Amino acid sequence: MIAFDEYKLGLDGMEKDITELGIHFNIEKTQQQVAELEEQTMAPDFYNDMEAAGKLLQKIKGLRDKISRYENLKSTWEDLVTLVSLAIEEEDESVLDEVKTGYRQLKEKLENMKLETLLSGKYDKNNAILTLHAGAGGTEAQDWCEMLFRMYSRWAERRGFTTETLDYLAGEEAGIKSVTLLISGLNAYGYAKCEKGVHRLVRISPFDSAARRHTSFASVEVMPEIDDDIDVQINTEDLRIDTYRSSGAGGQHINKTESAIRITHLPTGVVVTCQNERSQHKNRETAMKMLKSKLIEIAEREQKEKIEDLKGVQLDIGWGSQIRSYVFHPYSMVKDHRTNYEVGNTGAVMDGDIDGFINAYLIAKSKGEL
Repeated sequence: MIAFDEYKLGLDGMEKDITELGIHFNIEKTQQQVAELEEQTMAPDFYNDMEAAGKLLQKIKGLRDKISRYENLKSTWEDLVTLVSLAIEEEDESVLDEVKTGYRQLKEKLENMKLETLLSGKYDKNNAILTLHAGAGGTEAQDWCEMLFRMYSRWAERRGFTTETLDYLAGEEAGIKSVTLLISGLNAYGYAKCEKGVHRLVRISPFDSAARRHTSFASVEVMPEIDDDIDVQINTEDLRIDTYRSSGAGGQHINKTESAIRITHLPTGVVVTCQNERSQHKNRETAMKMLKSKLIEIAEREQKEKIEDLKGVQLDIGWGSQIRSYVFHPYSMVKDHRTNYEVGNTGAVMDGDIDGFINAYLIAKSKGEL
């Protein structure tokens, strides 16, 4: 029965963490907030503004999910404590496998929720707008950019987030020159922002007939999607708006009309593009949201108070600036140079298993090591 005693000791140690999580998430206050918001949905004119109604319902869902996850964690812990206590009392070793599995799953859930407490940034709970740019190297870099696009799409799917491609510029022969992805879900920006920087790939090139080893780079830019109720002053005279034909996948209407939008914010040099909608008006609306998000992200980063004082920051997509290296040859390894966290299973990483890197970054950041 020694194994059960060890599990009981571990569960006793979890009690404090679970109690502290309840205080941090303020479950009682959150339940009250849900009740107040649900009362608003009962108003006769609630659905007159469908967009506002949708946002409120999404907010309610996010709060409910938060409550549900905590209550599920707590009840799972209580059930496991009861099971272990009965097993010790009745000396029943037949439930050892059940306890072992339940304990491992509970510990994983607890660690994930503890990590959420590190997401204390102003916009961490928001959706994320993630943009990938291929570095120098032509087809090699563009293929690497497409591989990262797939990796982040798979990661979002694993997390239960939804994705939407806002802009897509294909490579000349293969791959992607640049792509912008909207990742929607609670804390999407808080997690995705950990990926910001240059990513380096080392592999035997599939495009090289001599099968030589190549190094490719791509940059990841992440900003929060900003809600419409956040006021950002943008002078229309500071904008240059261009229209052009979409280059991504789509029907005849998308590709044959100038529905794509490019907005340049002249004072900062920030450029945003959107081409995912058939309507030029819709693309313009989305592009303006992206511009607001980018300007706020820059303002936060540079700790400036006025957007007109800002200057864009250009990151060199090349040697010496990478945050992470993905090595496929002569050995298999993915290593984050900020935290030194590394894994040998490159296939799993490229399939979206990158939470280990994100968690290591958040923990190091919370300790002041970054």
